[in-house]
Amino acid sequence: MNTLTVDYGTEEAAMRAYLHEGEQRAFSLGNRGPIRFTADGAVHPDILDAYWRCGFYVFEGVLGADELADIEADLHAILDRLPAEKGAVLDAKGRPALGAGQKAPTLFWSKPLGDPFGGTDLAGGRHPVKMFEPKAAADAPKEVVYLILGSLQFSEAALRVYGHPALLAVAAAVNGEDFVPFNEALFIKEPGLGASVAWHQDGLTHWNSPNWDQGSHGFNFMAQLYGCTPANGVWVVPGSHKTGKADIRAMAAAAGTERLPDAVPIVCKPGDVAITNRQAVHGSFANTSPDSRVTVNFGFHRRRSVLGVTGSGLHNGPSTYDAPRIAERARLIGYAIDARARRFPEETSYVYAPHEGETHRWDADAKAGIRDYNLLDLSI
Repeated sequence: MNTLTVDYGTEEAAMRAYLHEGEQRAFSLGNRGPIRFTADGAVHPDILDAYWRCGFYVFEGVLGADELADIEADLHAILDRLPAEKGAVLDAKGRPALGAGQKAPTLFWSKPLGDPFGGTDLAGGRHPVKMFEPKAAADAPKEVVYLILGSLQFSEAALRVYGHPALLAVAAAVNGEDFVPFNEALFIKEPGLGASVAWHQDGLTHWNSPNWDQGSHGFNFMAQLYGCTPANGVWVVPGSHKTGKADIRAMAAAAGTERLPDAVPIVCKPGDVAITNRQAVHGSFANTSPDSRVTVNFGFHRRRSVLGVTGSGLHNGPSTYDAPRIAERARLIGYAIDARARRFPEETSYVYAPHEGETHRWDADAKAGIRDYNLLDLSI
């Protein structure tokens, strides 16, 4: 990945102070460490307590060197196949580009260091505040890909992360053993280019539900290939997942800046995996740092939050999620578990309760059959 030297211009000094102070607050929260289990195999209650208190947790050292190398190899293959420019159907070598001819949304573009969603009506208007957009270098490309949806069809390494037994055990501990998929993505935040993601809460469907609680809209895992820093990582307002729909515009107005004073960064080393509640107020800043962030992102819901619910229509067409739709989408969990078992046979595979008595094999037919699978994302 290229490194372009840029800074926050007139906001540089204030930004540096904010990054430093936020990192200090982040490491005081007590919500990080390896995935730990009790003697009877349950996720340790201290982890769950810290997650529900803060709205996020950093699992340290989840992915080893071999797995990170697999992810990086897939990443380079993906970057090599990106369209030569936005709207092109061929890559720079004249081959069919990644995502060309697909029905499902795949590639999202931004101008370098831009904020494509903030202050717009896009994504249901859930990004009400525009983030500061630093000036990109003169030789920066016109637009860059910063988000790739449906990523499991493009990366077997990402699929294998999706089937990680310890992470799936965490998913069951948070959402119940009958948990269901949400969606998957790759976030790419290149040095001097990476776009910001304006402050938002992910959930759209259940805010006014009589049964709403702090877990109604599920969570995301964020596995880090290169790690993440205050400058290029996601920031979270701790505890904001518990207080309902936030008035983000008012929060920024009270602060006099989009640098929300109560937010903290998620700081990770390579191979760490963060879990973040989708109801938490979170966002990220344009990446003027020299460090790349590549995040293998995937989320899960409670089954009861999805079954019989009409989805938000944010990630695909609006529809009501019945049991067959959920089962069809959840086959990716079965494929992921099998794919991981083939690559890491020394591990004990996770047993996904809804697949009891079923067999899901990751083979050439399965790979061909998941093209555009994210048209079935369970978006609430």
